[in-house]
Amino acid sequence: MIKQLSAAVFALAVAFPSLADVLAVKDDAPEQYVVKKGDTLWDISAIYLDKPWLWPELWQMNPQIDNPHLIYPGDTLYLVYDAQGRPRLVVKRPDNYQKLSPHGRKTMKRDALPTLSLELLRPFLTYEQALSEEQINAQPYVLGANENVKRSTQGHILYVKGDLERNRSYAIYHKNRPYIDPQTEELLGYEVKLVATAKAFRSGDVEAGVPASIFVDGVKREINAGDFLMPVSQGQSLPATFQMRRPETAIDGEIIASSNQLREFSKMDIVVLNRGMVDEVKAGHMLDIRRQSPTVIDGRDGPQYKEDSSTYDKFMSNIEEGMGMDEDADNRTWHMPKEKVGELMVLKVQERVSYAIITKTLRPIRVGDIVSAD
Repeated sequence: MIKQLSAAVFALAVAFPSLADVLAVKDDAPEQYVVKKGDTLWDISAIYLDKPWLWPELWQMNPQIDNPHLIYPGDTLYLVYDAQGRPRLVVKRPDNYQKLSPHGRKTMKRDALPTLSLELLRPFLTYEQALSEEQINAQPYVLGANENVKRSTQGHILYVKGDLERNRSYAIYHKNRPYIDPQTEELLGYEVKLVATAKAFRSGDVEAGVPASIFVDGVKREINAGDFLMPVSQGQSLPATFQMRRPETAIDGEIIASSNQLREFSKMDIVVLNRGMVDEVKAGHMLDIRRQSPTVIDGRDGPQYKEDSSTYDKFMSNIEEGMGMDEDADNRTWHMPKEKVGELMVLKVQERVSYAIITKTLRPIRVGDIVSAD
């Protein structure tokens, strides 16, 4: 499944030359490459480029192919350079690349390299949401069931406080952990988890004190009184294709959670960022993942990591930092740079948080790692 998802996510139809990005081929890039089953345009571009999201430029003005997605397992790709010295990937090595005429274009055949299928993302992203308390409180919610049980399951009839649309399908959610911005300590919203799906067969009338009725047709976990309902499609819209690009403005955020809730995660895991629509984050944005290197105190016992330094050196370092003392001080706190540990692509953006898929890891990714584009 992961291999399928990998093949689907990164073979995307995009074209976005960036003035800030220079198309530089890796030193060890092969002169030719035979396409294998399971390859994607992203995989191939990563063989040639340090910045694989620039792959459309490798195919720019390639007269052999109408659509770079139409390359197939068994095709041989050749690395050539045009008259301006720009690298290009072509399917057939020309005798003179600059004079190659636009004849003999490839036509569609079966089993071309796959492009994005949104359905392959749904097991990872469907129903992942972050809502404010106001949004949650505004939704219809479960009052009880047709039997005196505290937790309902599939096949039960539930009664809902709310005016529902008859014959419409609804998702039932449970309010879960809060998302807190670690930089400002602001509440960004609440994680809401899908617990079940149901169909309304009585619309209800709140003003008249008549509950709506729903039949539970799918359950992920037990349903509790107070769990709330939303139409199944609400908040689940995703672009049909992703325009992979660097953000137009600088973004400086942090990974605050992950969908698997483990301590560390890797390629193809979904993570939650403390940046959303209000920060101009968009689906398709490519961000670097960076990690702060440990602080060093250069004190009377020599340079040591802050956690290993003596109480005295820590105390003096804090005083000097607080007083803004200069470089001639006996104790100095060295704040090391942030180093890149991976990359991710934003998939789904909400008001104050967004969901992203990890596309590359140099080290295991953790909650607290920094995401940036500058």
